[in-house]
Amino acid sequence: MKDIDLEPRTSIPASKPLDLANSIEYSTDSVVSRTLIENKAGTITLFAFDAGQGLSEHSAPFDAVVEVLDGEVELTIGGEKVHAASGQMVVMPANVPHALQARQRFKMLLTMLRA
Repeated sequence: MKDIDLEPRTSIPASKPLDLANSIEYSTDSVVSRTLIENKAGTITLFAFDAGQGLSEHSAPFDAVVEVLDGEVELTIGGEKVHAASGQMVVMPANVPHALQARQRFKMLLTMLRA
């Protein structure tokens, strides 16, 4: 099978399963990201957070979906704490401030919906 070239810098295997949790590795004291798809409809990005790492509060003009692939995360959405673990997903609504903190190492798939 050949890859589908979605953007000059982004491609994923076509017509083939992708093992998401094993497609990104943890790095000590770091946040690692890998964009899988980026187009006019949105982006799909893998993240791996080491324990203690996070993203400061911000908002986005689009809905975003966090799917936890490994570990656990504490999200703050509109001032409310939300805990999510492996196998769970959380929708972060457009224009609502949100942040996240890795209480332990965790991996997530973030889908940003632009359309």
